[in-house]
Amino acid sequence: MKIYVGSIRQWHWISSAICLVGMLLFAITGITLNHASQIPATPNITQVETQLPEHLLVLLQGDIENEKAPLPEAVGQWLRDEHRILVAGRAAEWSDGEVYLSLPRPGGDAWMTIDTQAGDVFYEKTDRGWVSYFNDLHKGRNTGLVWFWFLDVFALACIIFCVTGLVLLQRHAGSRPSTWPMVGLGLVLPWVLILLFIH
Repeated sequence: MKIYVGSIRQWHWISSAICLVGMLLFAITGITLNHASQIPATPNITQVETQLPEHLLVLLQGDIENEKAPLPEAVGQWLRDEHRILVAGRAAEWSDGEVYLSLPRPGGDAWMTIDTQAGDVFYEKTDRGWVSYFNDLHKGRNTGLVWFWFLDVFALACIIFCVTGLVLLQRHAGSRPSTWPMVGLGLVLPWVLILLFIH
């Protein structure tokens, strides 16, 4: 039995250590999301107007079999090296004479068009600041596959933390009479608020 209790405690402290920074981040961004309309934010807009080199422009001409195909690798590399615009693997929208890329990102947005005849490139990026960035991390908005899986692993660690904490509460409840009333309050209070104030 001691081995079992010890393993529960071990799972509890390990999961709490894994969750600590993430839980602080999600708690803080929970507050900033709840007060988003009261937190001032001045978007910072960056624009780039440039010309695609002739040897790259020819790569965009001709028949495109897939209307959602990404830009050719050489074009993406030029955009990255010359203007720090990252488009690798992003689906593009090909139409007659133009390529359009939507480039959403946490805390902002971006888009780009390329004239496939003249080679004119126009890029615009909107940055809404750090608060918006962390709010989007909280929501998993435009954060990519790695963050998507991190959120799942983090949520699993939080579940382990809560369940092992509940088991430890049960084991020590005999010497702490207020344990179950407090757990009951944590269960009932949100439902009361939902039923009374959220319609």
